[in-house]
Amino acid sequence: MMSNPGLWLLLADALLVIHVLFVAFVVLGLLAVYAGYFLNWQWVRNRVFRIVHLGAIGYVVVQSWLGAVCPLTTWEMALRAEAGAATYAGSFIQHWLQSLLYHNAPDWVFMAVYTVFGGLVLASWSMVRPGQRQR
Repeated sequence: MMSNPGLWLLLADALLVIHVLFVAFVVLGLLAVYAGYFLNWQWVRNRVFRIVHLGAIGYVVVQSWLGAVCPLTTWEMALRAEAGAATYAGSFIQHWLQSLLYHNAPDWVFMAVYTVFGGLVLASWSMVRPGQRQR
């Protein structure tokens, strides 16, 4: 078993980076899909990209409906605790939004936001059809 706190923190930070990249993929992916519609970017119609993107936000929405904390957050906090470092409560998004905005919204607000965002991703499938060339 590893006993080096620095290594635990390094692993926790790596998970944090992965989490940020996941959130960026979900948010920026949707922005790219809608921008791609207007700018005629064919890559936003890539079926694999769109399925992975829909699956990513779908996972977040279902997780929020079930009241579950993201496994990436759970693993990061476990690694930080193992290193003896401070941890935070709640979800990753909740923590960082609170840190940035000094506002702690109830869980139902995040569930609603995730659900609306997921609806926008679903709607993008009608407007910007995967696999179909724009005319």
